Amino acid sequence: MSAMRRQSGPFQAGDRVQLTGPKGRRNTITLEAGGEFHTHRGVVPHEAIIGQPDGSVVTSTTDEDYLALRPLLVDFVMSMPRGATIVYPKDAAQIISVGDIFPGARVVEAGVGSGALSLSLLRAIGPEGSLVSFERRDEFARVAKANVATFLGATPSNWSVELGDLAEELAKFEAGSVDRVVLDMLAPWECLEASAHALTPGGVITVYVATVTQLSRVAEGLRALGAFTDPESSETMVRGWHVEGLAVRPDHRMVAHTGFLLTARKLAPGSKLPQFKRRVKPEFADADVELWTPGALGQRAATDKRLRKAARQAESTARRTGAVPAVLDGAAQEATGDSA
Repeated sequence: MSAMRRQSGPFQAGDRVQLTGPKGRRNTITLEAGGEFHTHRGVVPHEAIIGQPDGSVVTSTTDEDYLALRPLLVDFVMSMPRGATIVYPKDAAQIISVGDIFPGARVVEAGVGSGALSLSLLRAIGPEGSLVSFERRDEFARVAKANVATFLGATPSNWSVELGDLAEELAKFEAGSVDRVVLDMLAPWECLEASAHALTPGGVITVYVATVTQLSRVAEGLRALGAFTDPESSETMVRGWHVEGLAVRPDHRMVAHTGFLLTARKLAPGSKLPQFKRRVKPEFADADVELWTPGALGQRAATDKRLRKAARQAESTARRTGAVPAVLDGAAQEATGDSA
């Protein structure tokens, strides 16, 4: 782990630097001795950045200012090469939280995708933990390995990427030898039994799926297996805000649904989940239907008097515009009880 890239301190050759130009455009470069960053707004010599503290402002040959910062993990993840759809930072943060990924944890991940979630997991477990990532496709594994090495500066010694079927490979693990299992795959329900075998009692399984049908199938699979607590599910939405002076409003665009998270904990061997009391109504009755009536929802119904008044106003307007023939005029008057 000694080869890991530094995340603070003055810039050195080999560091990744994010340069933000006058129009807010960001470019990420790798510093080299004698190197130069060329744009149509001039040239920024790498030597002008090397030795400067993080957050410095450097000037190009055309006197344009550029803000120099080390890219954050979120910056790297959103711009890195992708072999598969990434786990967005908002979801990765929730996986770390609800999955209780802690320093020193023994974690199994499947699949590895482009390495976005792997980076977050590696940070969470620290150098004392271990991460084994499973992937079926060699192309995805290669992309993930390269992305992780690029951001960290080297491949962590406590991380391994294995090719193969997760259900088969987890069966080879010693029972109860894994603290956390994170599944980001098309059919995670196929790996629930193998995950239960590998997880230690009290360990957490976290499943990331994209559709409600997957969510339902995983939840029912966990319940049917009888080796986990009742699953909990959620989704995470993030809405940014524009804040400049008194111009305070939500951004026009937001990162809404990307996927669902489902978590459950492993029961001790031989334990049976207690049947907690809860209201279950597989069928509906008249009382259920009543809950969705306009009155129950707080909608106000118009009275007959108000309707008659509205009708008179509408018909009066129609008469003035000549839209109501005389033959209907009398009928309308009878219906409303009015006389000429």
